[in-house]
Amino acid sequence: MDQLESLLNRPKAYYNIDGVGELAVGFMCLAGSLLAWLQANAPEDSVWHGMPAFIIYFGSMCLILHYGPKAIKKRITYPRTGFVEYPKRDTLWRPMILGAVVSAALSAGLIVGLRRHWNMTTPVSLIGLLFAASYAYGIARTVRWKWAAAWVVALGSIVIAVLPADVVGALAGHSSVRGAFLLTFILYGTVLLVSGGISFWLYLRHTEAPAPEAQ
Repeated sequence: MDQLESLLNRPKAYYNIDGVGELAVGFMCLAGSLLAWLQANAPEDSVWHGMPAFIIYFGSMCLILHYGPKAIKKRITYPRTGFVEYPKRDTLWRPMILGAVVSAALSAGLIVGLRRHWNMTTPVSLIGLLFAASYAYGIARTVRWKWAAAWVVALGSIVIAVLPADVVGALAGHSSVRGAFLLTFILYGTVLLVSGGISFWLYLRHTEAPAPEAQ
C-alpha cells in the first residue's frame, strides 16, 4: 500500500519539484494582500478605489502568474528533468471549481457577518487552519520537510486568532475582520514563498543543467 501511495503521489511531487507552484500561489496571496491593504488604508478619493487601477493591478498579476511559471519550467525545469503533460481536469478544472466554491462560501460568510456585526475575527483567522490542512494534504505528504511549513501556517493562524481586535484592525482601516483576512493571507503567502524558494534552491543544487549541444 505504501508503494502504491508513493506512485500515486509522484505526479504531485514532480509538478512541484522545483517549488514553482508554491512560489506562484505565494506571490498571488501577497499581491492580493498588498492590494487589499492599499484599498483599506487609502483615502476615499484614492486611485486604489477606482476600477481602472484594480483592472491594471489584477490583470498584471494574472499575466505574471500565467507566464512566469511557464517560463521557469520551459527554460529550467523541463530541460533538466523532462516534460510531463497533466490532464486538464487536474491542472485547470478542479482547481477552478474548488477555488470558485471556496471563494463564494467565504465571501458570503464575510458579507453576512459584516452586515450583522458579528465578531468574526477568530473564525476568519482560523481559515488559516484550512490552508494548513490543504497544504499538508496536497504538498507535505509528498515532501516530508514541508510538514514544518504546514505547522507554521497552523500555529500562526492560532496566534492571529488570539490577537487583540484593535491590533488586527489597525492593519485594514480599523476593521478587525479584514485585518484578520489580511494577516492570514500574508502568513500563507510568506510561508509558500519561503518553502517554494527552498525547493527551487534544492532543485537547482541537485539537478544538472543540460549539456550544450555540439556545434
